[in-house]
Amino acid sequence: MLNAYDQEDTVTLVQVVEGGGRSRSGWIRCPIGANLAFSAEPLASYFFAEWEPIVFDALLLAAAVEFCDKIKRRPSLRWAREFELLLPVHDPSIWSRKEVLEALHDVLEFLTGDRWHIEFTRRRKAVTPPQQGLFNLPPAESLAVIPFSEGLDSRCVAGLMARELGDRLIRVRLGTKSGDRPKGSPFTAVPYKVRPGDDYRFVESSARSRGFKFALLSGLAAYLARTNRILVPESGQGAFGPSLVPVGHAYEDYRNHPLFTDKMAIFLKALLGHEVRFEFPRLWFTKGETLREYLSQFGQAAADWADTRSCWQDNRHVSVNGHRRQCGICAACMLRRMSVHAAGLSEAPDTYVWENLKAKAFEDGVANGFEKIAAQRDYAIAGALHLDHMAELRRSPMHAHTLELSARQLAQSLGLSQAEVRARIDRLLDEHGKEWKEFMESLGADSFVSAWIEQAA
Repeated sequence: MLNAYDQEDTVTLVQVVEGGGRSRSGWIRCPIGANLAFSAEPLASYFFAEWEPIVFDALLLAAAVEFCDKIKRRPSLRWAREFELLLPVHDPSIWSRKEVLEALHDVLEFLTGDRWHIEFTRRRKAVTPPQQGLFNLPPAESLAVIPFSEGLDSRCVAGLMARELGDRLIRVRLGTKSGDRPKGSPFTAVPYKVRPGDDYRFVESSARSRGFKFALLSGLAAYLARTNRILVPESGQGAFGPSLVPVGHAYEDYRNHPLFTDKMAIFLKALLGHEVRFEFPRLWFTKGETLREYLSQFGQAAADWADTRSCWQDNRHVSVNGHRRQCGICAACMLRRMSVHAAGLSEAPDTYVWENLKAKAFEDGVANGFEKIAAQRDYAIAGALHLDHMAELRRSPMHAHTLELSARQLAQSLGLSQAEVRARIDRLLDEHGKEWKEFMESLGADSFVSAWIEQAA
């Protein structure tokens, strides 16, 4: 496998081609059907009413952006990369309109921190429409769309909102578990897969483009179902934490932030002429509070929370003796473990690669049979310090300006006063700080996590 496209200072040129089509000289060739492969049944579940070529083109765009994001490693001393993407669509005159291109580049650059230039050409051959499914949906004005994955927030918030909306809640399934893909429903799964090529490999794992993918799939579902409401299931720590407390030299992460979804709504309106509204039902609550609410509403039926998955890491990096686990030490896993503790629950040790966070040494907390210990240390330290730094935000004078700026931006986005938004942020951070303190106390002063926090103080 070559790595010819991993030079830090080069513009990455990617051309999506149809079938056996050729790419321009010097461009990475990305064939539809090989690198960007569409699946018949999930694709048909998107076109349950009628075939709309522009929707297929939007799905192809999401896949191509993901391909670009994975094919080029981020530079070692800075964050941004630069991409030029050439994409065949059914009607380039729609995609090349000034308002569409400006909105598209704006949302991608804000989300990823990269520079993008996307050009659209006419397809040589129209896509054959899939055989359409027939789904009986309630009246559009009463519907709401929610992206639904394997995640803890996704499971809890979808359950809470389903109690309110019943069959008017449409789940857009983003997960991989077969149980998340019931037949006879629209939007049963992501309708494509993105694969590396024969002459290169995927080298970047920061995955900022996932936010674009998930928001676009949800927006297309809302458009096709003719509804305006999209419910974002993320709780407050996941929405705000990655932007308020970025890791190292990383660009702020806005994947689940209202500022990003505002820009996404502008792009969808420019492209489709359809207005959508992204709503955050649990924006001002911690993940622990969301889990407690789910338990209080559903009792024993809420036990399915334990089947969810929060880990950011790829399966091949967090398997033990061939069995899939969650790492237990990335920022997402640490937040999950803290939230489970805050809800008064526990999980089996073999849920995680790092079974025992109370161990005195990092190496002593890992499951027998796992060998990639050294490679996980920096990742684990970053995960613990992220949650600790978020717990200290309210008490840190150096972050006062950041919190005020965030409150001002959110006030404009959400239509609230800045004072009200700041009060809600403060309450969220206070609750996070309380949950983190209690979680750390449960680990004990001798744990390796406690030692890292003390060393960083």
